[in-house]
Amino acid sequence: MTVGAVTPDLTSWPPIDEETRPSGQRLLDWAAGGNSAGPRLCLVRGAEGSGKSRLLAWFLAGTIDRPGITVHATVPSEGLTAESFAWELGRQLGYGPLSPARLLDQVALDERPLLLLVPDLHRAGAGPADLPAGTPEALVAEMLEPLLTLPHVRAAVEVGESGLLAADHVEADHVEVVDLGDTAGAPRAGEAPYPELLSTVPHTSDGRPDWSQAPDRVRRHILGAALRRDDEGAAVRDLLTDPGFLVHGSAAALTAALADARIPVPGRLREVWRRAASELTAYHTDSAERAALLHTAAVGTDPALTEYLQPLAERHWWTAVWARPGLAVSALALVPGEERRVLTADATGRPRTYDLDSGAPTGTAGGGAGSPPSFVRPRSVAPCDARSALLLDRSDALLPLVPEDDPTAAIVLGHIAEHHGSAALAEEESQVSALGSGGLQEPYAVVGDRSGAVHVWSLSEYQDTPRSCHVHEQPVTAATCVGTADALTLTFSAASDGSVRLWETGSAEPMPVPVQQRRHLVTALAAADTPVGPVLAVAWSDGELHLWHVLSGEVRVLPLLRPCDALALTPGGLLVVGDPEGLYAVQLRLDALREL
Repeated sequence: MTVGAVTPDLTSWPPIDEETRPSGQRLLDWAAGGNSAGPRLCLVRGAEGSGKSRLLAWFLAGTIDRPGITVHATVPSEGLTAESFAWELGRQLGYGPLSPARLLDQVALDERPLLLLVPDLHRAGAGPADLPAGTPEALVAEMLEPLLTLPHVRAAVEVGESGLLAADHVEADHVEVVDLGDTAGAPRAGEAPYPELLSTVPHTSDGRPDWSQAPDRVRRHILGAALRRDDEGAAVRDLLTDPGFLVHGSAAALTAALADARIPVPGRLREVWRRAASELTAYHTDSAERAALLHTAAVGTDPALTEYLQPLAERHWWTAVWARPGLAVSALALVPGEERRVLTADATGRPRTYDLDSGAPTGTAGGGAGSPPSFVRPRSVAPCDARSALLLDRSDALLPLVPEDDPTAAIVLGHIAEHHGSAALAEEESQVSALGSGGLQEPYAVVGDRSGAVHVWSLSEYQDTPRSCHVHEQPVTAATCVGTADALTLTFSAASDGSVRLWETGSAEPMPVPVQQRRHLVTALAAADTPVGPVLAVAWSDGELHLWHVLSGEVRVLPLLRPCDALALTPGGLLVVGDPEGLYAVQLRLDALREL
């Protein structure tokens, strides 16, 4: 929190009714206390309908574009478990979705004084009521109490009339209480029974529940009502076998219910949901994106669920087309001169090629003396063709992969590896730190080093020296290039300071400002010249993938299900993603990149 020396003037805040005015002033006084010796926890109490949530919303609205008080995250907790709370808090703090344990570690390392708002803590919990995740106390014990032991964390928490986070849990001198009393409106009705909620759901022409048109409160609460219903699980089974409910129902409630191994589920839904859960629960995720995410997790794992979800997923601007789960991929690149093939390397160093249309294996690269030694562990690859490639090993050494019957490739790739090996011996900052590729007709290798320099080599003919430019001030972590219809060669590179830069290799200098600059590291880059112009794909360490339309400067965000180690992008908009758990392909609707 940015500390203000004086409490903000209440009259400069958004309007507030006279009855709530003293509570608003007290909340402002607490928030303006900054990192002084004052309380780091503010409990907002009151009866149902007394205006607790409105007070927090008023406070949050007043901090927007106003110096003095910064709210770093607001996580409404109704229906959340400790896990889904941690995912959302991690996203808002800029870490990406993390497990509770990893989130606590990350917050402990964060140097910012953090101010958190937690509405509706007393309504937290999801899943079967006999499990800890079904109660708000579990969220308190696993997340809030550990967070509040950190001296740089402050939180305003709505607790209703519960005893959550009361003085017997947290030291009394560290608690401020804003109590709106019991002058409430009508009491909140108890949860409606399952049949009553189901009766409000419209139906399609063929008699199925139309969850896209169901009231929001029904979608949020009906799974909980089904879990309470004593009908041998028939109501829960009906919901879990309905793809429409999987897409439109409460993702937090589904996550909690599917974590209970006692609940029978169809097919491999539990495995599929778990793969996508951290993104499915994101507040920014609409129903079309939820369908695309769940479909992506199902492709290659659950054929029936894949088929059911496909019509819903295809309404989105990206859709998974195939997957090869279980195939660990550490490096991949499109094969120049080949029709629809991609070259990959796994964690053991084995290079293989796959068909881009189906994901089916098509062969093994190299061969004979060209096979990499058993100790080679590639982390990136720049292919000449389906059999020859330049590899960057995890030891930061460039190694040629060349078959015995291709002396030209042996000379070209061997020279590049020798050039950079000699430079690294002469100067430590010249050690290679990244390798990328580009060009489907005329292949290139893009080499980045620890000094921040980028070097572009032709892989189709011998060059004595590369085209080079000092692009970054920090070591290069990823690189790629693409040729355009205007005969330009655009080189994109990322560095360890979180910057992504563009250099047109025909010019002396790169663009003066980064394409993007974030607190996170780039884990992979890929680029292609598409029918809508050049497009750059950037995978980040927080689980986001950004698609940058170069001509317009617009960026679309595609959430990743797992950390990405390698990317490839075709001119037709097929994005291939490699990670330790598999290889999968996503078709982008390229015109959507220009519809922002």
